[in-house]
Amino acid sequence: MSETSIERLAGLGLHDGQAALSWFGQASFAARGGGATVLFDPFLSPYDGRLHASPLSPEEAVGIDVVFCSHEHVDHLDLPSVGPISSASPGALFVVPAPIVDMVTEAGVPADRVLGVQPGDPFEVGDLTVRAVPACHGVTMADAYGFGETLSDGLVRFVGFVVDLGGVRIYHAGDTIHFDGMEQTLTPLQVDVALLPINGRDAEREARGIVGNLDPRDAAWLASRIDAGVLVPMHHDMFARNLGFPGALAETVGREFPRVPVVVPARDRPFVFTRRGNA
Repeated sequence: MSETSIERLAGLGLHDGQAALSWFGQASFAARGGGATVLFDPFLSPYDGRLHASPLSPEEAVGIDVVFCSHEHVDHLDLPSVGPISSASPGALFVVPAPIVDMVTEAGVPADRVLGVQPGDPFEVGDLTVRAVPACHGVTMADAYGFGETLSDGLVRFVGFVVDLGGVRIYHAGDTIHFDGMEQTLTPLQVDVALLPINGRDAEREARGIVGNLDPRDAAWLASRIDAGVLVPMHHDMFARNLGFPGALAETVGREFPRVPVVVPARDRPFVFTRRGNA
């Protein structure tokens, strides 16, 4: 029997100051470092219109310590997957924005294994240090673009996560456009790996109800401003009507932001990041 995606990740020999990541398409990643394995926005189940099947099934998500879901859209909170993931990894904690906790528990995850969070001070999840940061998005175009507070009794509904993993600080932005204060929030956190959406936004897609994201130049500019160790594009490959183009990101970086390192991963091909100063 061939190794699962998680087994391959766990089999890598990592040192302090190193983290391994594997991209499963869209905004879905597994990451490992310091003996812990986490999932970011796992979109693992079959879904009409997706261009690529997940290389990992929910039942194969064994040995997961934490599952982070940034907001409620199906490609970020895949409700058919969360119950099977929680069964495959009975010790996993699910970390989500506070307003959507009930969605996760109703999908089959025990309430004592779901942590609702808000942007603010760092907190500990097992041996991991985690920060939730705001994301500027919308459930639909009717409430875009904002933090979802009008839908959630003043609570932030869309977040990104900054996670310390094996001495490497990973920022998973979820879905977001740039917002006032974004780079001021992120720069002091000294992000090593910035996982940023690049599909962008335009009037034609917004007319079809698609809430947009950073585009390639936005992502490159943000990575430059926060001095990210590496920029990894995401959220560009899964749906024909909402694609982004990593080639445009590479061109923009080469032309305008040549000091920004970029890694465009292949799906299900782990890559290892070594923190600056540890090489």
